[in-house]
Amino acid sequence: MTLPLFFFYLFSGIVIASAIMVISSRNPVHSVLFLILAFVNAAGIFMLAGAEFLAMILIVVYVGAVAVLFLFVVMMLDVDFRELRQGMLQYAPIGIVVGIILLLELLLVAGSAWLVPEVAGSGALPINDGIDNTRALGQVLYTNYIYLFQACGLVLLVAMIGAIVLTLRHKPNVKRQDIAAQVGRTKETGLEIVKVKSGKGL
Repeated sequence: MTLPLFFFYLFSGIVIASAIMVISSRNPVHSVLFLILAFVNAAGIFMLAGAEFLAMILIVVYVGAVAVLFLFVVMMLDVDFRELRQGMLQYAPIGIVVGIILLLELLLVAGSAWLVPEVAGSGALPINDGIDNTRALGQVLYTNYIYLFQACGLVLLVAMIGAIVLTLRHKPNVKRQDIAAQVGRTKETGLEIVKVKSGKGL
């Protein structure tokens, strides 16, 4: 066994174990820490594959920003995850259907690469050795796959809005501005005439 192959198996095993711990940990803080561990080892796999730009992006963006942001949100906002999990079983049938569809898609991709090996290389683009990895990746993303790239950004935007909506909590004693009520005010609701006796004041 060569040294790169040994490191590949090492990083892959840690990534799989960390991913299992992310979804099985009861403490959300521990889940975020295991997620950071999975990201770091996935960056190691990218380095072995020669994709140093993706490895650095994984460390800088996901570990340095996203995962740490999740950790601070979980620790500072003190989100009650037991309350969020209530009624989760009613969505189990939909989740099972989506999981089965994803499993079938993965099996189709793996089966096509095994049955017809030339399919895997049919969509590959020629690599120009005269440019570095970052420039080549940018040229591919912003030319051939620009629409898919923008669609991924839209999916991430929807996921971010959904996370904000799910964790938003309205406190009962906080006064909030109601634009519709302000615009819909009439003279009867916005003006109150009070008759005060002389010398009594308000």
